[in-house]
This record gives sequence, C-alpha cells and structure tokens, in this order.
Amino acid sequence: MRHTTLLATALATLVTTTTFAADLPGKGITVQPIQSTISEETFQTELVSRALEKMGYTVNKPSEVDYNVGYTSIASGDATFTAVNWQPLHDDMYAAAGGDKKFYREGVYVTGAAQGYLIDKKTADQYHITNVEQLKDPKVAKLFDSNGDGKADMMGCTPGWGCEAVINHQNEAYKLADTVTVNHGNYSAMMADTIARFKEGKPVLYYTWTPYWVSDVLKPGKDVVWLQVPFSSLPGEQKGIDTKLPNGANYGFPVNTMHIVANKAWAAKNPQAAKLFSLMKLPLADINAQNAMMHSGHASEADIQGHVDGWIKAHQAEFDGWVNEALAVK
Repeated sequence: MRHTTLLATALATLVTTTTFAADLPGKGITVQPIQSTISEETFQTELVSRALEKMGYTVNKPSEVDYNVGYTSIASGDATFTAVNWQPLHDDMYAAAGGDKKFYREGVYVTGAAQGYLIDKKTADQYHITNVEQLKDPKVAKLFDSNGDGKADMMGCTPGWGCEAVINHQNEAYKLADTVTVNHGNYSAMMADTIARFKEGKPVLYYTWTPYWVSDVLKPGKDVVWLQVPFSSLPGEQKGIDTKLPNGANYGFPVNTMHIVANKAWAAKNPQAAKLFSLMKLPLADINAQNAMMHSGHASEADIQGHVDGWIKAHQAEFDGWVNEALAVK
C-alpha cells in the first residue's frame, strides 16, 4: 500500500511540474540580448538572461555590437533587450533610435555609476592640481606629455561609446584644445599603457567610469584623484544638466543610472518579462567586484558563468522573488 502511495505522489509531482513548465510564459519564445564589446558587461546581461530562462524563455548568447547599433537593433526588433542602457550618457543614441516610442524602460537596474577625469595622486599633490581647468597652463599640461609635443595627452575612450562626444565637447568648452590632446581608441589597450606609465612613476591623465576594474587597480584617493571641472557643460540631449553635486564639487558628468531596455512591442506581448525588467536590481559594488575578478585572470566564459551562479546563490531569495513576482502578472 505504501509503495502505491509513493508512486501516486511521484506521479502527481511529475504532472504538476510538467504542467507548470508548459504554463511558463516564455515557452517557445527566443530572446536575443545585446551588449557592447566590453566583456565586463556580460555579468549584468547574463543575470537578466538567467531570470528569463527561469520564466521559460530560450535566451541566446548576447550579441556584441556598438551601442548605437544595439539601440537600432532593439528598436527594429532584431534584438530583444540590453541591460547596459546608461542614462543620461546614452540619451542621444536612445533618442536617435526612437526613444520611448520604440523602447520599454521601467525601473532602475544599477545606480551610482560615476565618470570623469583622473590624474595620479603624486602629481596632483606635488603641483596642487584639482581641476582640469589648470591644464590650460602649458607648464601644467606639459607634465602629462607622453609623446614630446609639449601638450598633455589625455586618454579618452572608444569611439561610439558616447563618452568620446562628451570629452571632445568639454575639451573645447573648457578651452583646453591648445594644451590638451585627447586620444580616443581601443580603451583596454590605452588603459594598459596608462597603467604601465603609472607603474613607471610617470604622470597619467585619463577618463574612466564605474563600475569597471580600472578603479580597483588605480584606486581613487590612494593612487589617483578625480579632477573637478570649472562649470557644467554637456552636449546634445544632456545639454542643460547641472553636474554639480550637493557638496558643491563638480566632476563634469552626472551620476548615471543603468537600465534594462527592451523592444516596446515585444515587452507589450510579454508583460511578465517586462515586469521582470522593471524589478531587477544589481549593486554597483557587485559589478566592480566581478570586473576585478575578470581583470585578475578569471575572465573566460566559464568563469563569468560561475560568477553569475555565485551571485544568484548568494541572493537566491531576492532572485526567486523577482521571477515569482513577474510570473504573477496576468
């Protein structure tokens, strides 16, 4: 009799599980995530993908493209979502690809993303440099000259990321063009050169952002310092934004938030997934820590998937809560 009961229980469980799987909203639907070529963005993208898989969706590997191509692809429906929409840094690209008419963007995924200009602390302390405006002085600019032309060499960013437009705009607005050359190119390669110069004890001048591993290698306050700007000045859709902080400091960039952005029509047809996108939250410090692990040699696809597994396990109740709340949407 006991065996019959156990068999009946097992069959009931199997039927319930199978029925539940068939009832998941994502069954039979394939999702295409998009991110930039910055491999450090994979972690936050894959976390969203894992949650979608729990809801029954088949999620492809992220396509790596330039941001502007990514927004255009999502707007046209060729891709489903990105987990790396920066606001306001990407506002021009977001607007150019159709803005709120084409995109679903609800909730805030990551808060407190900072950007700006930094120099090594040794030079900052020795010459009392606190503001990029001081680079107008040819004597100060020459300290950061790495190619012998007498002008400061500032390491910018990869063209197409959005930061290069702001840096170029500010170089003109702060009248630095005569004394500062901004170098844009492959960010990782340029950063490797910058770190090598720093390790040789030479002055460095560069742009970076958080979350990213750079600030784990060149620690602000210890190795390097953030420079302020003389006044707020941003291009395009960001024009008119006051970048001054409540404490009066002004680092030239507003503190950004990051959002999950999806194709609007797709989100309307998949309200449970849309709800999930609005609920997910990832602490900036967790991205920094994961990016630092990648920089220390744990950057393979298997490593990153392991980091995602670890994060979910450490935040299981929260992760399951997002999925369950999203699944409850009718």
